[in-house]
Amino acid sequence: MARVIKRHKAVSVRPLKTGQPTGAVLAFQGIRHAIPMLHGSQGCSAFTKVFFVRHFREPIPLQTTAMDPISAVMGGTGNVITGLETLAKAGKARVIGLITTGLTEVQGVDLQGVVEQFRNSHSGLAGKVTVVGVHAADFSGCLENGYAQAVLGMIQTLVPEHRDTLRNAGGVSYVNVLPGAHLTPGDVDVLKAYITAFGLHPLVLPDLSSALDGHIPESLSSPVSVGGTTWEEMTHMPRALATLVVGSAMRRAAEDLEARTGIPTHYCQGLMGVEALDQLVSLLIGLSGRPVPAWIERDRSRLLDAMMDTHFTLSGRRLGLAGDPDWLLQWHGMLVEMGLDTPVVVASTQSQALSQSGFETVKIGDLEDLEDMVTGLDTNQRPHALVGNSHVAEVAGRLRLPVIRSGYPLFDWIGGHARAWIGYEGTRQVFYDLANAITHSGVPKHHPFRSRFSTFPEKEPK
Repeated sequence: MARVIKRHKAVSVRPLKTGQPTGAVLAFQGIRHAIPMLHGSQGCSAFTKVFFVRHFREPIPLQTTAMDPISAVMGGTGNVITGLETLAKAGKARVIGLITTGLTEVQGVDLQGVVEQFRNSHSGLAGKVTVVGVHAADFSGCLENGYAQAVLGMIQTLVPEHRDTLRNAGGVSYVNVLPGAHLTPGDVDVLKAYITAFGLHPLVLPDLSSALDGHIPESLSSPVSVGGTTWEEMTHMPRALATLVVGSAMRRAAEDLEARTGIPTHYCQGLMGVEALDQLVSLLIGLSGRPVPAWIERDRSRLLDAMMDTHFTLSGRRLGLAGDPDWLLQWHGMLVEMGLDTPVVVASTQSQALSQSGFETVKIGDLEDLEDMVTGLDTNQRPHALVGNSHVAEVAGRLRLPVIRSGYPLFDWIGGHARAWIGYEGTRQVFYDLANAITHSGVPKHHPFRSRFSTFPEKEPK
């Protein structure tokens, strides 16, 4: 059990957390021909759009109800109906994600009532466009919670509610996949490759690997998402053999899917490290009845060799981590396998899985807390490197520590959004990057042996 230190500050000085509405917007990018609409002020959508454009370097479809002070007081139902009608009649969107913000959550908007009102007044659009309502208050939770809320709304609205006993119709063995927000488009691609290698067909909800992977679409300008999970694929989800869930934030969505379809659920916290990946491979063997493909065995052998190559550099070293709970937990198992310690861990928000993790201490806080925790340690206890997003990289620069950039946002590292961190090959590259970062930081690989009988004064390593 981790010792969790709660927040005591009234404000975030240098915020680490990104709000739930931003995470919900991310989820809808992984649905084909979808567009999210934030129910709030224009500033909320402007922030989210800039946030993702800087990270992915791609156009991000997004609309807003543009609440002003008058509608915020008198009620913004008219703004919502007008916005939905405009998007629906444009003829491009198949799915519209109606997402609340802090403003409308405080206002107490009846989101489902508004959606029902729109459906009743625009019955001619039934079957052509579907509105998915998502409650995403940005004063609680973080990006991964808003993303999970959006996936829950998709399941409740878009996935058929029935228990299909015909699991292998047409000779196709489907596997539902609910990937957490901490998986990059490159990660989702790797996960799909593992599942496909066993003769199974992955149904990923949502699928960022075909939407925000950096490809050039047929149309250079599209008002809706250009890739992702299709409507037809979602109709096949009740026929799957199993559901694979990655990340604790996705648990509620997974429970709802199992209740609707009766499909058994298999959870994994992350897919970095030998143990986590061996469990995934064992699950796929059980579902498919097939042996492990040669390329996966080869990748595992390469990972073990990389661990032997880097363990002298990494074993016993210390890292500082800062990010969302599921992202932190995915890194934890891998670091333990290599013997890396984590004396400084800062989480954006609280979660039950984080409390039950193997971390020694976790601080719920911001980047000021991260910097204060590092500088407050003795020299021989401080981290040798930091891991986190581009804002963490700024902290590392001030502390003169090497950094591994990972998470959201990565606005100063081109291609970071497409990197694959998971899988045997992805984990192998992480160990190489950590070893190189520490080696070239000027930190000595090994501390010289000092006899306890020595009469010379001990010098701290530079």
